[in-house]
Amino acid sequence: MRLFRLLRIVIVGIRFGLDQLILDHAQTAGLRRALRVVLFWRDLSGQLSAPRAERLRLALEGLGPIFVKFGQVLSTRRDLLPVDIADELAKLQDRVPPFASAQAVAALERAFGKPVEQVFESFTAEPVASASVAQVHFATLPGGKEVAVKILRPDIERVIAHDIGLLDAAAGLVEALWPDGRRLKPREVVAEFEKHLGDELDLMREAANCSQLRRNFLHSPLLAVPEVHWDWCSTSVMVMERMHGTPVGQIERLRSEGVDLKALSRAGVEIFFTQVFRDAFFHADMHPGNILVTPTGQYVALDFGIMGTLTDVDKNYLAQNFLGFFRRDYKAVAQAHIDAGWVPADTRIDEFEAAIRAVCEPVFDRPLKDISFGKTLLRLFQAGRRFNVEIQPQLVMLQKTLLNIEGLGRQLDPDLDLWTTAKPFLERWMGERIGLRGLIANLKREAPQWALLLPQLPRLLHGALSDEPLRTIRKEIDRLQAEQQRQTGLLWAAVALLGALLVVQLVSL
Repeated sequence: MRLFRLLRIVIVGIRFGLDQLILDHAQTAGLRRALRVVLFWRDLSGQLSAPRAERLRLALEGLGPIFVKFGQVLSTRRDLLPVDIADELAKLQDRVPPFASAQAVAALERAFGKPVEQVFESFTAEPVASASVAQVHFATLPGGKEVAVKILRPDIERVIAHDIGLLDAAAGLVEALWPDGRRLKPREVVAEFEKHLGDELDLMREAANCSQLRRNFLHSPLLAVPEVHWDWCSTSVMVMERMHGTPVGQIERLRSEGVDLKALSRAGVEIFFTQVFRDAFFHADMHPGNILVTPTGQYVALDFGIMGTLTDVDKNYLAQNFLGFFRRDYKAVAQAHIDAGWVPADTRIDEFEAAIRAVCEPVFDRPLKDISFGKTLLRLFQAGRRFNVEIQPQLVMLQKTLLNIEGLGRQLDPDLDLWTTAKPFLERWMGERIGLRGLIANLKREAPQWALLLPQLPRLLHGALSDEPLRTIRKEIDRLQAEQQRQTGLLWAAVALLGALLVVQLVSL
């Protein structure tokens, strides 16, 4: 079975000319000659008129949903890909053919252990959305509550394990046959993809992500998140509140509803920075298919399979870098990289500062429509390679989300100035973290812990004094005191002996 699947991958790859990506090199000339008959007829047919990036996207779509998902994840690795390929792969959407409604009903009955009609008052057999690993149906709970029901694809675990094996084998071939293969680390990318898929296959994990994000924005006028109905959730089924709104990509409809698009674009920036810097927990799959907008201009988030998290160290590093960029203090940006250990300690800060300035200075004082964050990120990665900057895996999802924000901003308000919109928020956040307000907030946060510890200090001190290290020190002091007493005794004995000798000497005279 795997052999036939691999053969299909090869056939699709040749059909769309993917061989040109790895075989147009001297070290693979022999393999290209072996395939010259097949490649001759393919080239003669004129199928390769489309750009290479478009052909790669079409090939992934032809290979099925898992390869589509792989292309999506691959599009986030702009540190590894040429910009044309990264831009084209970013167009991939989770619009794949749905599985049969009978299979969906059977999956629900396995999960609930009872017929679907005993769980829902009504269930819409036709799916409203279909993605790589799951699809969504609408239903009504007893009592009339409208819900959305997400169901994993049947046998998806086996399909994923099979295709991941093939992807890993293909990545190994790329490393062996393509001169840039090892630098691009394709097997590491496949391993990263496997991890993300593993997270998405557990719908209880996704439900927990949804619940956390909802709690973070529970009373926010900017973002609404569906409520999870835990009684009907399992690893293969997720039931949540049905949300209503207009897809954010339908600009004309939003205008007709009276939504202020400029305010909506600014709200999107605030939501993003709030998730990153206040909560360190952010939606990392913010493409237009996952976002609705209510008539009042409130965002609605959907699909919580991919979430990003950051540590306090990451947040502080990012805030310092953003503020450095906004203030055009490129030396501060360079120093932040060195302090974080992301570039070698012996890096010349003036050279690194000059490289960052060359990338960032051209984008200031320009509207969003004139700035490509994709190209800016690519140039930063290129500059970073010169100085051996280490790519931080925990920030890959953040990079992807920034690019999604770019696309969303272009749709809503091409004149949005991202820098001006974000700067006050970051300055306020830094003030809360570092200034007097930050000190007071930290004291308040630590106060409960100190309240618990203070009454225990006498007992802890007594315990510390009886610890083994202190007993050892006391023994050593006792030994030194004994040695001192012995030495003192010997000294007095010597003095007494000397005195006796003097007396004997005097008597003899």
